[in-house]
Amino acid sequence: MPTATQTTPTVESLQSLFPLTFPIPTPTSHEDLVSTRELHREEDLLRNPNSFRTWWAAIQTTKEAASALHKTEDPLDLSPDVAALLGPLASPNARKSLQRLTYLYEAALANFPGSFKLWKSYLQTRMTYVLGRLITKKKGGGKKKFPEMREALEDEKEDMEQWEGGLDGVVGWEEWKSLVATFERALMWLPRMPRLWLLYLSILNHPFCPPQISHTHARRTYDRALRTLPPSMHSRIWVRYLLWAESKGGSTTVAVYRRYLSVDPSVTERYTSLLLASENPTPRPLEAAKLLLSLARKGAKGEYTSPEGKSPYQLLCEWLEVVEQYAEEVGLDIDETLESNAAITAAKGKVKEGVQQPPEPAKVNGHLIRFAGPAVAVDGDGKALPPYDEDEDPTSSRKLNIEHIVKTDGLEVYKDQAGRLWTGLGTYWIKRGEFDRAKATFEEGMASVLAIRDFTQIFDAYAEFSESLISAMMENIANPDDDDDEEELKETEAELDMKMKEFEELMDRRPFLVNDVLLRRNPSDVQEWEKRIALWGENDEKVAETYTEALSTVNPRRATANFHRLYINFAKFYEEGGTTGEAEADLDNARKILEKATKVNFKAVDDLAEVWCEWAEMEIRHDNYDEGIRVMQRASAVPKNTKINYHDHTLPVQARLFKSLKLWSFFVDLEESLGTVDSTKAIYDKILELRIANAQIIVNYAAFLEENKYYEESFKVYERGVELFTFPVSFEIWNIYLAKFVKRYGGAKVERTRDLFEQALEKCPPKSCKSIFLMYASFEEEHGLAKRAMSVYDRATQVVNDEDKFALFTIYIAKAATNYGLTATRPIYERALEILPDRQTAEMCLRFAQMERKLGEIDRARAIYAHASQFCDPRIHQNFWAEWNSFEIETGSEDTFREMLRIKRSVQAQFNTEVSYIAAQMAQTQSNGADEEDEGPPVDAMAAAERQAGAPKGPAFVAAKQSTNVREQEAAPTGQAANEDEIQISDDEDM
Repeated sequence: MPTATQTTPTVESLQSLFPLTFPIPTPTSHEDLVSTRELHREEDLLRNPNSFRTWWAAIQTTKEAASALHKTEDPLDLSPDVAALLGPLASPNARKSLQRLTYLYEAALANFPGSFKLWKSYLQTRMTYVLGRLITKKKGGGKKKFPEMREALEDEKEDMEQWEGGLDGVVGWEEWKSLVATFERALMWLPRMPRLWLLYLSILNHPFCPPQISHTHARRTYDRALRTLPPSMHSRIWVRYLLWAESKGGSTTVAVYRRYLSVDPSVTERYTSLLLASENPTPRPLEAAKLLLSLARKGAKGEYTSPEGKSPYQLLCEWLEVVEQYAEEVGLDIDETLESNAAITAAKGKVKEGVQQPPEPAKVNGHLIRFAGPAVAVDGDGKALPPYDEDEDPTSSRKLNIEHIVKTDGLEVYKDQAGRLWTGLGTYWIKRGEFDRAKATFEEGMASVLAIRDFTQIFDAYAEFSESLISAMMENIANPDDDDDEEELKETEAELDMKMKEFEELMDRRPFLVNDVLLRRNPSDVQEWEKRIALWGENDEKVAETYTEALSTVNPRRATANFHRLYINFAKFYEEGGTTGEAEADLDNARKILEKATKVNFKAVDDLAEVWCEWAEMEIRHDNYDEGIRVMQRASAVPKNTKINYHDHTLPVQARLFKSLKLWSFFVDLEESLGTVDSTKAIYDKILELRIANAQIIVNYAAFLEENKYYEESFKVYERGVELFTFPVSFEIWNIYLAKFVKRYGGAKVERTRDLFEQALEKCPPKSCKSIFLMYASFEEEHGLAKRAMSVYDRATQVVNDEDKFALFTIYIAKAATNYGLTATRPIYERALEILPDRQTAEMCLRFAQMERKLGEIDRARAIYAHASQFCDPRIHQNFWAEWNSFEIETGSEDTFREMLRIKRSVQAQFNTEVSYIAAQMAQTQSNGADEEDEGPPVDAMAAAERQAGAPKGPAFVAAKQSTNVREQEAAPTGQAANEDEIQISDDEDM
């Protein structure tokens, strides 16, 4: 703060301190420049004026002395405001140091005017005293290659020089002017040095730089740098030039950027953002819109790639956002738009007609016509440039036809984004206040889009616009202005009522509009046509119109499923008297519709067959039985050439209809109900003749004949059926045929029945012949010979699948035992053991052994148990070992029991080595774990041995001498203590 005795100096008094360096200070004009201690330095310089080292050493010594003096200098006796104005030259010592250094540098440059090192050091020194201390930013890494202009602008903006302090441009104007003059002299000597140019340009961005220097002079300096330096250095100049232009704003930014964009359009997007920036006091939306439109068009053609990675559609959306925000400044009004659209349509019509436009004169009324671009529209490579388009010329003031651009450059190119484009166009008209045009735009958009997403986008915008308009009108009515009279309010209320009604109609139309979108996407979508018919509800007139439109629109070959149902439902509509049934039935129109349907080439033959069937059913519902029969006779008419392939889709369905089983099945059902037996038989025979019958037709035909007492003809039908079909289809026919034949004739025609069974078994596969064999054997038992029945069973056991052999052997053995006794079953059992798989052999062995035990053949039974043991794992087939254990207890001795245990251990060891049984054993062990936990400890050593050996539960071993008391010992209480002195005999010990 200044003291009371201090006086605040004026600007004029401060300006009187300058200039310090002009004219150039010398010892003659400034006696204190050289002290007595520096005389020897001056003498050396005079003696050696051409020694650069001497001059450089003198300059560095003076710099160091000035720096040391600055550090030891006393605080200034100036106010902070004055010190801030003077900056680095606030102290007398600093001003004197500047003069001394200027004297030395100028004297050195007089001897070395072309030294870049000397000039650079001199300019940087002068800049330090004028611009202030340069703030050095720390940066990692080396100098990278010059990037693209967009990235270079961002990098340069961060790396821009910043100074601390500085000489005020008004107070130190003379010193600033002297610094600029010094730069000019340096560039006069070294015009090709880009570093000097960059130093010079850096001072133009200083915040204290006088306006006389930082505006027009700066722009001309940038221009001189571009003219002087080679083209390879222009990019570094342009970076600073563009940043400088951005800082100035206004027309300067526009002029500089236009010049650069003519060379490199990569920063066009940055330029457009500058034109529309919020801090820009004079935005230029028309120019920005034209630039964005040009980029979007070039991007769509592949001639432009956005440096920011934006797609052509994104660029067009940015253009549309500008149009929406600045509708008045960018686009034409409604009248001009209509006029422009008419002119465009007329021009297109002339082009289509081939009318050539006469060449335009170069002059009109003596004035040259302005054409953009060069006189010859070719580029540097000789390629033709695109014709001039005023919509893309940013210098033109003509506004844009937004409607035409959106439709041609948007909707025709980006059809999948129609919703956003139509919404943007509608918003444009809303911003211009053209509400009727906006409404027409929304309606046109909803009537043209092909996707539900686009429709929803347009509909929501339309509904929001209508709601906002209604809300504004309601608010206007609720809060009228003083100037509004009653008539205007009434008109507003009437208009509000109309708008409300339109909004309600719009909401009601939404389902129909959605249906329109889906039908435009696929006019042959039958399901959507059915939904549209349902939307009309009970409006018979609209329903009939929709049916008619659907039938005339749908392409039968591209239609979705059930196209024929449209014809059928339309006919029923007339038949039933409309949707409500209140009108009279109109069978004539229904017949006309079905008649028309019979001539349609549907995808499938069954669709056409269903149409004919529905027609016949309609006639029958109205008791026109003869007409129904005639309809089916027309439908089933057989052409002369019956060798047509039913699956040949190159032929129309009408030519293949006579082979439709669906049609014939309905016809035959109709004849069964209304016709005679002969007429029905004729139809069935026709089906068989055409070779389109299936097994069900055969069965139905035979059943029909049987009901009418034509038994032999019924059997002939079965015969024809088994000839037509092979197994497995004929298997079902044989089953029914044989059962019916046996039931009717029984034992009257034995040989014929046997022949039928033999025919059935001749080609029957093993998996299907079991039931036929059983039926055959049953017939022989009832009406033939038991011997033949046994032979049938024997044949069956050899022919059927392995899965059925066990059951057949069981039946065979039972029948043999009944007819011939138990002894006759031995060879059957033996053959069964040879044929059956291992898993069934064990069960058969148990039955065989039980039979032998009944016959008293104990040794044979024991041998059978021993044979079966090789198939039975003790830990899985516990029932088998339990039964053998019980058998040995009842009938065996110690030797036979020990032999049984030995076999059991060997079998268990054998299964333990087979991986295939390990998993099954583990599962069996887990399932039996809970039962084993409930068991108590063994009551004696033999029980423990049996459990350890894995023997199944059963009575303990009984010695031979006690064999007579086995039952008594078994009946003894289990809780009785065992004899500790009893001698234990090992199972492995030889007796």
